[in-house]
This record gives sequence, C-alpha cells and structure tokens, in this order.
Amino acid sequence: MSLRIIVFFLIGLLIFILDVAFNSEQDSKDIYISDQELTSLLSAWQSQVGRPPNDEEIVNIINNFVQEEILYREALLLNLDEEDRIIKRRLAQKITFLKQETVPEDPSQEELKGFFEQNKGNYYVPATYSFSHHYFSKESSAKERATKAFNDYQTNGVELKGDPFFLGKNFYQNSANEIKKNFGELFFSTIKNLSINEWSGPHESTFGYHIIILKEVKTGFSPPLEKVLIKVQQDFLSQAQDKAIAKYINEIRSQYRVIINPDYKF
Repeated sequence: MSLRIIVFFLIGLLIFILDVAFNSEQDSKDIYISDQELTSLLSAWQSQVGRPPNDEEIVNIINNFVQEEILYREALLLNLDEEDRIIKRRLAQKITFLKQETVPEDPSQEELKGFFEQNKGNYYVPATYSFSHHYFSKESSAKERATKAFNDYQTNGVELKGDPFFLGKNFYQNSANEIKKNFGELFFSTIKNLSINEWSGPHESTFGYHIIILKEVKTGFSPPLEKVLIKVQQDFLSQAQDKAIAKYINEIRSQYRVIINPDYKF
C-alpha cells in the first residue's frame, strides 16, 4: 500500500471522527418536544388551573419545560445523578410502575371470587356501638362524684351532669377498636355488656369514670361479594402487582452480587 493511500485513508478517518463528534455534540444540544409531550404539558396545566392556557401561558409552559430539560442535561454532564439516593429511589419507582402496568386490569369473576373467599376476613364489617355518656375526671374524686350524680338521678330524677370530655358526649356507630382507642380496653369490656337504653355507672375508663347509656348495637357481618366488588378488585390488582414486582426481582437478582465490608461494625 502506497504512502499516498495511507495518508488519504487517515485523513478520511479523521474527517469521519470529527464529523461524528461534532454531530453528536450538536444532537445532545437539541431539545425535541414531541406532540405527545406538548399535549401532556398543556393537559396537566389545564387540570391544575381549570381552563386551557392562553398564548402567553403556553409560551411560559414551554419555556419552563426547556429550562428544566437544560438543567437536567447539564446536571447529567456533571454526573450529579450518581450516588444520589433520591434519584435512585425515583428511578426504582418508575421501573416498578412499568412492571405493575403489565398486570391485566380486568380479572375474571372466577379469579375475584376465589380471591374474595381466601381473604373474606378482610371485608368483615365489625360490630358497632352507639352510646352517650357523662364524664367525671379522675383528677377530682371522679368515682365519688359519679356515684352521687347517678344516685341523685335514680332517686330524685336530678339531671345528669359531668365534666367536659374532649371527644364529646355522643358516639355513633363506633367499632370496638375505636372505643378501645378512645377510652381503653376496660371501658369497652364494660360497654359491650350493657343493656340497651338504660343509664348505668359509674364505669371506669382511661380518663376517669362515666355514666353511660348504650343506645344501639349493630352486629358484625360478612358482606356478599357484590357489595364489596370494587374493593375486592382493587385489592386483587394490588396483590397481583406486588407479585409481579417480586417475580421480576427474583428473576434478575441472581445476576447481581452484594458486597459488604466484612469488618464493618453494625
């Protein structure tokens, strides 16, 4: 091969490399906004504001998008995305959403029925209790005052009056868990055994003593599938999405090695 051919080849190669480098750099500075992106930007703005944007607002929307894209690219050039926990978490969320979208959103009736039967306890409607009470603070001889007030009511028909209670006087269709949370276990163990529409007391709670009238008890029950169909479908899809993510991670986990300093002191 003659020297002239070699020189010609090297010059051509140099021109090619410079052209690729120049065009690559130029392409990296192009910000292409697709029709889909524009539609998404304008729709998001309209959803937030409640009306379509005018011409000036459209310009501002596009300028804001361009500014964000420029800052994003400059941040990548500075490798600011590396070792950033927030960015890692966001990217992990995005791939999670992508994998969740692979789950069909229209399970069959047989699948929903089977899921409902396996998880029937999750849809059980607990018993509820409706009651009123007069409260006597334990900070000031609560039991003695409550006993006297109740005796005066029974003997002489004196109107029942207690201390102000921060949650109020009347409670409508409270579940066992709600009553336990608001008054304590001891109070609930008392109220569930009271007779309907009869004042009784004093009964102890976490906060003091109470004179109580139980007005209504609704028995807990398991609703039929058709009454909770929407909730069952949501739960079915949520579980299917969780399984899809777990399956995906298990399939690729073997491709990774986890290395931890064996001398690290936990």
